[in-house]
Amino acid sequence: MLKLGVSRPAILAMALFMLAFAQKTASAEPRATEFKLSNGMDVVVIPDHRAPVVTHMVWYKVGAADEPKGVSGIAHFLEHLMFKSTDKIAVGDFSKIISKLGGQDNAFTGQDVTAYHQRIAKDQLRTLMEMEADRMTHLRLTNEEVATERQVIIEERRSRIDNNPGARLDEQMNAALYLSHPYGVPVIGWAHEMARLSREDAMRFYKRYYAPNNAILVVAGDVTPEEVKRLAEETYGKLPANPEVDGRTRPQEPPHIAARRLTLKDPRAGNASFHRYYVVPSYVSAKPGEAEALDLLMKILADGSTSRLYRKLVVEDKVAATTGGDYSGYSLDSGAISLYAVANNGNLDAVEADVDKVLDEIRKEGVTQLELERAKKSLLADYIYDSDNQANLARRYGWAVAIGRSIAQVESWPAAISEVTIDDIKNAADTYLDARRSVTGWLLPEPDDGKGAGERVEQPVTHTRS
Repeated sequence: MLKLGVSRPAILAMALFMLAFAQKTASAEPRATEFKLSNGMDVVVIPDHRAPVVTHMVWYKVGAADEPKGVSGIAHFLEHLMFKSTDKIAVGDFSKIISKLGGQDNAFTGQDVTAYHQRIAKDQLRTLMEMEADRMTHLRLTNEEVATERQVIIEERRSRIDNNPGARLDEQMNAALYLSHPYGVPVIGWAHEMARLSREDAMRFYKRYYAPNNAILVVAGDVTPEEVKRLAEETYGKLPANPEVDGRTRPQEPPHIAARRLTLKDPRAGNASFHRYYVVPSYVSAKPGEAEALDLLMKILADGSTSRLYRKLVVEDKVAATTGGDYSGYSLDSGAISLYAVANNGNLDAVEADVDKVLDEIRKEGVTQLELERAKKSLLADYIYDSDNQANLARRYGWAVAIGRSIAQVESWPAAISEVTIDDIKNAADTYLDARRSVTGWLLPEPDDGKGAGERVEQPVTHTRS
């Protein structure tokens, strides 16, 4: 069992800090206000009066996992096309207008969401709402514009995926990890399907999913809920609801009964590296307390130089140059655990053997109380730090509501984290660090032998408009 030199008074101090913060957040008045417009659009307001600026976001409850088969990448492609024109705004002028008003804008697409965001002075909020409401229902596209932008996303795929060995492996591992669920299809799309995306595909997707009753407006900044409600009703509130919006139905995963593995060889890869992904519950699909336990488990197992993996592989056995891992839990249907280690001398057999030893130990013996308290303190410190950033607040609430979580769940997260026990961690490890739920990938800095052993390649990777 791992031993760390921290005194009992330090442990007690950590525990008291956690308890005090959790009690404070659990008993505090809600920071965010939520309401719904008559056309079904959800609105979330997070007041922050420190500066006369606002972060404005529109989240659509649609992402790459909602795409029809054969048109992968259409959600991300439409995100790009939303910056073209409407009846009121000329081609390419959307971002130019915001820039002239002193603001910034961008967008991103994930497996479950597509979001458009701006940061601007408070007195320009109405203008921003009018522009965003306009393109929600009045997008105009020509075949020429679509053809030009299609080349942009194809080049984006080349630069971000095809020319990046690690991204290629990630893509292949996700495809192997999910047997039925569309999370196995990359957000940016498969190259051969992207090349065929058309104006008709984009408009069909737009008309089906882009509507006020499938969207969430999030405004964080120097506003009150009353101000935002009035402006939202005068802009977004005038848009008609789309009766075709009826929730999301996706193929679900069958039971996983066998571990999968693949090898990708690429001379550009640098040092050989080991990777492993597990399918696990998300914050939406997990039982109460399970997702929080997975978050803390990964903090202890794979985060930073004090983690179990780093100390075993890098410090003690010196088989790896670095290690890491993550729990991607903010998805609609399922989450994922990822682990990696970069080999010191190319010996991935030794690296994988050490990883399995660490996982076996944590499944059988669990973690220490000290490790758990340190992990809780670290996660809560991140939460507090992020709460000081207006854009991070807008993203935190927007993403959660878009995948079906409530404001209360967002704001009670610190209290839920504080309640996790070492038994909860052990149960989560024993249940979900199961090889049958996993895919293991090796990335080797060698020329491909042509047999394609690994040619089947972030939680869901998001792609931001170039």
